Order: sequence, then structure tokens, then C-alpha cells
Amino acid sequence: MIPTKIFLTKGLGIHKEKLASFELALRDAGIAHCNLVYTSSIFPPNAKLISKNAGFKLLSPGQIVHVVMSKIETNEPNRLIAAAIGVAIPQNKKHHGYLSEHHAFGQTREKAGEYAEDLAAFMLASTMGVESFDIDKSYDEKQELWRILNKTVRTRNICQSVRGNKDGLWTYCIAAAVMI
Repeated sequence: MIPTKIFLTKGLGIHKEKLASFELALRDAGIAHCNLVYTSSIFPPNAKLISKNAGFKLLSPGQIVHVVMSKIETNEPNRLIAAAIGVAIPQNKKHHGYLSEHHAFGQTREKAGEYAEDLAAFMLASTMGVESFDIDKSYDEKQELWRILNKTVRTRNICQSVRGNKDGLWTYCIAAAVMI
């Protein structure tokens, strides 16, 4: 089975019980009604990235759904947490792309999202023979490297970030790439 469609989603859950906060994050992300199977990080060849709303219409209760998921939780008041998924898709749809998951304490949504996106691009670059791809270079420097090598790659990310509940309730963040 090779997925033909993928959508990105994120969620947040807060509850006194850790498991309940995870369930609430899945509900917030719109995927709690599915049976989730975690997969590794390949964006299949010829797959299409679709909108979250279009993806939701393709899901049914109890359906087995493959996901690449990043998740993180805390019950420490005000602790900053972030869960992110990065995507790197080559212009040549016959070549596979990459999905990366990143979760971190102390990173903003922007930082964690950019890091996940860069990580996916790095993994794709290494399969395309780009040995000099430096994840720490600026966005413009990385874009110039892709232009020099005549490679066109589309990247993006989705990230959920929040500070831990001030009263110490479990706070759970998830980000997921859902494969259909």
C-alpha cells in the first residue's frame, strides 16, 4: 500500500491526566477517531499534499491511518514545548520526499517549525547527492544551493507550540502528517 494523499494537522490538549491530554490533542488535530499507525519519514513518490479539510473528508471512524507524528508533553507550569513536522518534496514527483518530526522544550513555534523543515530538506538533499547541504545555513543560502544544483524542492512545516498549563495540568502538543 502506497499512500497517494497526505495532509498536515496539529493539536493541543490539556487535562489532569496525561493520557487524557493526549486524547484531547488528537481530537483537536481531528484524528482521534482513527486507529493510528506510526511510520517513518518517507513522502511517497507521486503523493499529493492536500489541505487538512480535504483530508478530513477522507477519514472514517475506526479507519487505520498511517501517520508521521511528533508529540511532546509537560506538566511543568509555563514550560515552552513544541511539536513539528517538516516536509521536503522534490519537483520530480517520481522521487520520494521526506517528512521529519521534531519536538523540543524551549523552542518557539517558528524555531521548531523551521528546524523540522530544514531537517526534512537535509534528509532529502543527502539522497539527491547534495553533500554540502548545511542545516545551519540561512534560508537564502540553502535556496541558492538548490538553484546551483538545478534541484527544485518545496518545503513547509506545521508546528504546535504552547507554554505548559500554569496550574501544572498535563499539556500535550502534537503535529502529524496523515497518509491516505
